[in-house]
Amino acid sequence: MVCRSVMLFAGAVGLSLGLSFSSQWSLAAHNATPTLTKEMIAEHIKTGEMEASPLFQTQAQRRIVFANTSYFAPVNQIERSTKPLTLSNNFRDFSALTYEVDGERFSLESFLSSDALMGMAVLQERDVLFEHYAPDHGPASRWISFSVTKSVSSMLIGVALNDGYIRSLDDRVADYLPRLAGTAYGEASIEDLLHMGSGVEWNEDYEDPESDVSIAGALNGIALTRYLGTLPRMNAPGEVFNYNTGEANLVGEVLRSAIGMNAAPYLAAKIWQPFGMEHSASWLLDAPNGRETGGCCISASVKDYARLGLFAMNDGVLPDGTRVLPEGWMRASTTPFKGEADYGYMWWLLGDGRYQASGIFGQKIFINPSKKVVIAVHSNAASATGSDYANHLNAVLEAIDNAI
Repeated sequence: MVCRSVMLFAGAVGLSLGLSFSSQWSLAAHNATPTLTKEMIAEHIKTGEMEASPLFQTQAQRRIVFANTSYFAPVNQIERSTKPLTLSNNFRDFSALTYEVDGERFSLESFLSSDALMGMAVLQERDVLFEHYAPDHGPASRWISFSVTKSVSSMLIGVALNDGYIRSLDDRVADYLPRLAGTAYGEASIEDLLHMGSGVEWNEDYEDPESDVSIAGALNGIALTRYLGTLPRMNAPGEVFNYNTGEANLVGEVLRSAIGMNAAPYLAAKIWQPFGMEHSASWLLDAPNGRETGGCCISASVKDYARLGLFAMNDGVLPDGTRVLPEGWMRASTTPFKGEADYGYMWWLLGDGRYQASGIFGQKIFINPSKKVVIAVHSNAASATGSDYANHLNAVLEAIDNAI
């Protein structure tokens, strides 16, 4: 059960777009059946009565799976700080706030009642302006991040550059992964990977069982590089954006090769503990005692999501003044790639200097440096992307930001 579930779980980051979900159990049934537990779900996965992949589970099932990643799949733990960064409650009244979707106006209160919203924290610097949780969620609840993790992996590349493990973003992938020498990926630079602009052909068609993402979206290690090494070049490196799950996981391979250790303890030592994360987190592995999935699946509390936003907004400077990221790293990370104006180093760009880490089903770290605002969100939307909830969430983030 664990091997099957982890492969599918890790592959969820690759199957991130354009999917809808069948419903054996409705959310209403979940609310009416409080006896649904992680043990029951694990048994249903084991017997094949239920999909192991959260992509094909119902909202009710995912509501439990997303909060208990380490129960269903192997993970590396990321231990909390012994000196958490203090956040002060300075709550504001947003009860009158409204927002617009498709020409219709809605209240923030109506959004907060959505079954898909699990947790939200709004910070301005270290002040908590607003905080909300679903009844079965709370400040200490972990929740899976999906592609929010890509932005963390990007920052870890910056940390490794600052530490001297990586010489330059112009270095070729083959400099760190010699087994890719002589392949199209071997000639791509680290910066090309961060932009998802390697120029290598990759088919991210989630409904095609023969597509690259269907075959290799969950791979890591030798299996990943063996597969990527067979792919042809379609464009010159650094020119064309192509959202690519394999490329995100390859960033994780480059990172581990450069630092000579797994990513989770490096994250713990360089950011999680010294910046003052309040709760322990976890990072999905591709197999027991395996490798972290570079493009997916750190599980953390909502206010630790927000603290990651503060770390980014501070350009990687710790509370004691120690610089962890190279100076100007986040400015470079949020400079538009010439092949895609809305993308930087694995951050989505929103205009006016704002940017966000974004994951399927509605996970967010929204950052507006000019206002010192960070908004972190845990969600369980009805579908991975393109849901009505996603449209409302994006409008709510804009409305809250505008109100501050």
